[in-house]
Amino acid sequence: MSEEYAIASGQLTARVAALGAELLSLTDAGGREYMTDADPRWWTGHAPVLFPIVGALNHGRYRLGDKEYALEKHGFARKSGFACEEHEEAWTRLALEDSAASRAVYPFAFRLELLFEIAATTLAVTATVTNRDSAPMPFSFGFHPAFAWPLPGGAAKDAHRIVFEKPEPEPVRRIGTDEPLLLPGRFATPVEGRTLHPLPELFEADALIWDTLHSRAASWGAAGGGSLDLAFPDSPNLGVWQKPGAPFLAIEPWHGYNDPVGFDGDFRDKPGIVVLAPGASRAFRLSITINPPSGEQP
Repeated sequence: MSEEYAIASGQLTARVAALGAELLSLTDAGGREYMTDADPRWWTGHAPVLFPIVGALNHGRYRLGDKEYALEKHGFARKSGFACEEHEEAWTRLALEDSAASRAVYPFAFRLELLFEIAATTLAVTATVTNRDSAPMPFSFGFHPAFAWPLPGGAAKDAHRIVFEKPEPEPVRRIGTDEPLLLPGRFATPVEGRTLHPLPELFEADALIWDTLHSRAASWGAAGGGSLDLAFPDSPNLGVWQKPGAPFLAIEPWHGYNDPVGFDGDFRDKPGIVVLAPGASRAFRLSITINPPSGEQP
């Protein structure tokens, strides 16, 4: 079993696993859980870290110049053991660096650091990618937190909504059923103004994907129940996903997404890729603020 690290403020407690630097649990002072329970009947994940790709590659492979490499969906970080470099009552820092195994599938020297910090009712997560190589380093990064649906507080499941920071009129993208690649077409957004009513049937064709996203914040919850405020200032893309009917909803800020159908270009030209200069770093932030059910103290 992976080692776990608990951090707390008195109003909020989080548990993080060394395996994948994955957020496992987020509970308020009353012990109410805001993350998925990872019931294996649906999905065993909680909040995987997606690096160095988000989504799937065409035929599971990518090309760098005249060399080709294989990477499984969402990359290897989510299944890698992170080292705990610092751990205090309210924060913990985990890090992953390249190894012979990682360089066989991703030929770059890198450091991926996850800093988890709690203050009052907010968990702040900062993921920092550093290029330790002598060549420019292409990558994507994504958060994949899956939250309870319904959230604590007794509000009906059907009453829950995502409310975006800004109107989101742009069409969404979908993934093919034969291959998990981004379809060329665009689909009418299910967002009405700023509000998404996430009906289970929306996810029968897998995730909703925004490759053009105006918001960098959103809320999740229902009137009368608990809710979450999310901020993701460094992520221009978003995936929203569940197994239809499951008791969770994944709200996933990304920089990058699946290969488009037919993409066979160089990895550095893949849509959504970040290219870091040697020695440079790039940070991706996600904050989750818990709002307890109406009339209750945090």
